[in-house]
Amino acid sequence: MIYSVDVEIRTPVLATEVTDRVIDAITTLFPDAEIEREGEGLLARTHSLDHFSEHLYRQEILDSARNRFFDGRDGEAFEFRLKKQPAFQGVVNFAVGEPDELGDISVRVHVRDPSLEEYVDHVAPPTEEGEPIEP
Repeated sequence: MIYSVDVEIRTPVLATEVTDRVIDAITTLFPDAEIEREGEGLLARTHSLDHFSEHLYRQEILDSARNRFFDGRDGEAFEFRLKKQPAFQGVVNFAVGEPDELGDISVRVHVRDPSLEEYVDHVAPPTEEGEPIEP
């Protein structure tokens, strides 16, 4: 199946941070993202969460990811935030509560085709006893 999604990734870059390291934090989880400066931060765009999904499988956090995606649902889009430092190390760590002092990586995914539910099932499928349920 071909998925049609637009992913926007935004994060601040503070004066105490090295911009290249913040870029590395983004590209470690989203290697196909095209990144540009936006004000005092970065804006990245991509059209796939496949590499990000591989991290979810590897870390065995598919259920946590599904919950974050559906909790952040807004129509045919969903949002979630990630911690910068773990992202730099290739680790998915969802941010909850107040943003970190360095700011979080904010991700918004707009799903055009198929439905949002089908796309979430593709990125982070439901599990049974920790194992993905294959259709």
